Amino acid sequence: MESIVQMPYDATVRLMLASHERNLLPDVVIRRLTRLLLASRLRSGYKPSAELQLSDLLHFAHTLREMPIAIKTERPKSQHYEVPTSFFKLVLGKHLKYSCCFFSDKSSTLEDAEKAMLELYCERSQIKDGHTVLDVGCGWGSLAFYIAKKYPNCQITGICNSVTQKAYIEEQCRDLQVQNVDIIVADISTFDMEASYDRIFSIEMFEHMKNYRDLLKKISRWMKPDGLLFVYYFCHKTFAYHFEDVNEDDWITRYFFDGGTMPSANLLLYFQDDVSIADHWLINGKHYAQTSEEWLKRMDKNLNSVKPMMETTYGKDSAVKWTVYWRTFFIAVAELFGYNNGEEWMVSHFLFRKK
Repeated sequence: MESIVQMPYDATVRLMLASHERNLLPDVVIRRLTRLLLASRLRSGYKPSAELQLSDLLHFAHTLREMPIAIKTERPKSQHYEVPTSFFKLVLGKHLKYSCCFFSDKSSTLEDAEKAMLELYCERSQIKDGHTVLDVGCGWGSLAFYIAKKYPNCQITGICNSVTQKAYIEEQCRDLQVQNVDIIVADISTFDMEASYDRIFSIEMFEHMKNYRDLLKKISRWMKPDGLLFVYYFCHKTFAYHFEDVNEDDWITRYFFDGGTMPSANLLLYFQDDVSIADHWLINGKHYAQTSEEWLKRMDKNLNSVKPMMETTYGKDSAVKWTVYWRTFFIAVAELFGYNNGEEWMVSHFLFRKK
């Protein structure tokens, strides 16, 4: 490993990627390489002084105000949802929660951790039975179904950008006889409507956005005068950056997160034009690291079922490569959020009032 690391950087990365696509790199090497890339990211992100650090973050926030609400909106959808829902049913927990879970103790199962985080959303959002609820970026409906069951008098509307996800949620509604969930397929960056809600949730969607001022302005119009907005995003504790496919090592961007943003833990505090902060929490990154390790274990356990899915989705010639890519994605997420004992990259929760 040390001899490889001493090679010229670009040549090292190209060699690694070529071997990687053929499934020739052991996990220990993938993890080591990932940690090297993360250390490089930290060196570029941290500035020599607190003054420069703040100036850099403010500049980033100002540039976001000049951008569209989102860019390359079709790419992340195709990057993540080319594979069928059946793949995610094998890999995720029973709630199909495709975001950080909360492991309250070492004995927690993935299902326990899914439920614990969903319960935390409800607690922190101060939701009550009978509220009208909007879930912006609802995924496969993990939060919508949780609220629908726990608060049967709530009426929940979910917005997703995937016809596949809508079909799955509606099928589940029929099977479970859930009648208080409606799903809209839309691109949130261009979508608008005449409606208002008591509680609005956004779970791991802001990372796909850019202009938070315009996005929060839009969402604030959907809030009742006394409504609350709960936002979850993953973040770095200090600095923010764009996911850009510039160098050979921009692997996650190229295949899984094109057009995305890594916000800082406090970035939304600079976008209080139409909402005002009511509360703010941080969750150590080790919870996300353990979540992704669990996804990886489940994928490995079900590789015999995963293989034909990859062949159908990507073609037989690319099935091995994409199986490796998905495994590596879960490894990379685990290493990212586990770095420095979970104290670099983590999860931020916000609660906003309407101004």
